[in-house]
Amino acid sequence: MIKSKTIVLAAAAGFALASCQSTPKSTPAPSGKSAALLAMEQVAIAAHKCWIASKDPAFGQYQMANELNSFSGTPRFLLVPAKHYGGKPLLVVQAQGNSSRVDVFGPLMNDPLGARIGSDIARWQTGDPACGGTA
Repeated sequence: MIKSKTIVLAAAAGFALASCQSTPKSTPAPSGKSAALLAMEQVAIAAHKCWIASKDPAFGQYQMANELNSFSGTPRFLLVPAKHYGGKPLLVVQAQGNSSRVDVFGPLMNDPLGARIGSDIARWQTGDPACGGTA
């Protein structure tokens, strides 16, 4: 009986001490995704839908290499030759850090298809997921 009273008193003392302590300051939970990642997800989804999944003939000889899960703070996707997945990227679409600005570069931007790529990316970056016309 004395032993159980001791345990109860010890537990009550522990609760009392815990309630007197100040609450530790908590830092707000991170919002999760950076502006760059949010922008790139939006653009990558539209690019895949409009260029690859739709089987658009202008993009038939390319495939998309998605690298959105970048720990470097530079989420991106690449267009590479369809028959050589590990080949040199022909198009790089990326954003960096806390910027939602999307950069586009690579040899395809110098091709006639470059104008369409630029206008598609610009449109998708504003949140308009519509697919563009032909090259």
